[in-house]
Amino acid sequence: MKPLELYIHIPFCIRKCGYCDFLSAPSGKEERAAYVKSLCRKIRSYAEFAGDYCVTTIFVGGGTPSILEAEQMQRIFTAVKETFKLGESAEITIEMNPGTVTIEKLNIYKAVGVNRLSIGLQSADDRELAVLGRIHTYDEFLCSYHMARKAGFQNINIDLMSAIPYQTRESYEKTLRTVAALEPEHISSYSLIIEEGTPFYEKYGGGRNAACLPDEDTERLMYEDTKRILQEYGYHRYEISNYAKEGFECRHNLGYWERTEYLGIGMGAASLINNRRFTEGGEAEELSVKDQMAEYMFLGLRKIKGVSKQRFAESFGRNMKEVYGTVIEDMKKKGLLAEHGDSVLLTERGIDISNYVMSRFL
Repeated sequence: MKPLELYIHIPFCIRKCGYCDFLSAPSGKEERAAYVKSLCRKIRSYAEFAGDYCVTTIFVGGGTPSILEAEQMQRIFTAVKETFKLGESAEITIEMNPGTVTIEKLNIYKAVGVNRLSIGLQSADDRELAVLGRIHTYDEFLCSYHMARKAGFQNINIDLMSAIPYQTRESYEKTLRTVAALEPEHISSYSLIIEEGTPFYEKYGGGRNAACLPDEDTERLMYEDTKRILQEYGYHRYEISNYAKEGFECRHNLGYWERTEYLGIGMGAASLINNRRFTEGGEAEELSVKDQMAEYMFLGLRKIKGVSKQRFAESFGRNMKEVYGTVIEDMKKKGLLAEHGDSVLLTERGIDISNYVMSRFL
């Protein structure tokens, strides 16, 4: 059976954060109940399709999935298990936000097979959390984190953010050290991107209130601090923005970067099946071989270990150097790419300007 990743989207939150451009919005109990009913029906509609696949990872994202009642999450997983074959060692993740979880919910997560939690903290500084519009304080995060440990979860990710308005290098370092001292198995740290169409863009975009944001040099130092400090606590960087204790790399995300087939279920969820990309309710895009090779390169280069020349040849029947030799040699001369045996990978300098390097393969 072919490996398959499942992504299940829960588009609800208590309050939409000012920087968020994901498909999510506040909701009432009636809307959530109707959505879960529709979602379960949609999951079951894949019964015939599911026969060819074994699910290796599930990621329930949002929005805030932990806003759902325990019984609603139980119903979703009942539908999944009645429809799909799950691998014995499947990684099953739920995103949760502090202030939206209870011990009852956590116990249900455990009971339905969830073995990984991803907690949206963003900062250990309450002022920075307020600026972001988060609904929780750091103490409330701590309560949720310890509750998850008490419930028996032994694989927890914590999301952090740098370049927050009013954030300093010192306050970011304090957040890194405070969180790393808790010893979660995985830490994701992303730089804030101010997207058009968000309240943050209206407030800070286009140079408005720029003095509130860390300058470019400070942002760069924060980026360097992330790797240095997390290494001190035993985390290794395996992807541009992701750090893990040994053996706790997020398999679901690695699947995206390695182009494992994935099925997205729920409002706006994206899928990649048989080299066709589509979103629920949207049109499908058939990927040409050229598109597939480009994706292999620019997605795979997100991984610190880079891309495999042998796997490229096995996947496409062509030598990587035959297709991208000119680009690879140019990037090597500029000190942005390196070759180590079978691997082509970003250098430290290449990681710094990875978007530029990856764009060369489009």
